[in-house]
Amino acid sequence: MPAVSHLILAASLVLVPALASPALAGQGDVPTVSAAAAPLVSVRLAPALIESAETTYGLTEVKDQAERLKALVTADLEQMGVMAGGRVDLVLVDLKPSRPTRQEMISRPGLSFRSASLGGARIEGEMTTFDGEVMPVSFTWYASDLTDSRRQAVWGDAQWAFERFSHRLSRGQLYALR
Repeated sequence: MPAVSHLILAASLVLVPALASPALAGQGDVPTVSAAAAPLVSVRLAPALIESAETTYGLTEVKDQAERLKALVTADLEQMGVMAGGRVDLVLVDLKPSRPTRQEMISRPGLSFRSASLGGARIEGEMTTFDGEVMPVSFTWYASDLTDSRRQAVWGDAQWAFERFSHRLSRGQLYALR
């Protein structure tokens, strides 16, 4: 009995490739399932924000925050698999730190890192799907209470705004109701 089962197994190993190869002949490599193209995400600064960044917060720090927003939105959209093959063009309209930035501490020596303010961000833009449909997006969030300021980093409230925006965008909560 064991000899018969070995014979059947050997025959199946020989026949399966022989039967499969004519079906795939002339087709080259076997097609594989590939991941959909990730959406292209761009974040630019509004002219008014660039001006205030140059005079108040420091342009480098504000540009770093724009890069963080871009990375967060890109990662969330890829993880959720939405907007594949599309574009997301965002404008960082306003940005407020929760603590004094390096530039503020240099220009105003009386400030302390312990100084706290209500930070946040305002983001606008549009999403273009792979088939060309354009949907506007807008999001604003600013802290309304200094209660959590003891735990906040310089851009803590802005980071919170970015996370809320990215989470809602990648789950369709900002554009599905339009």
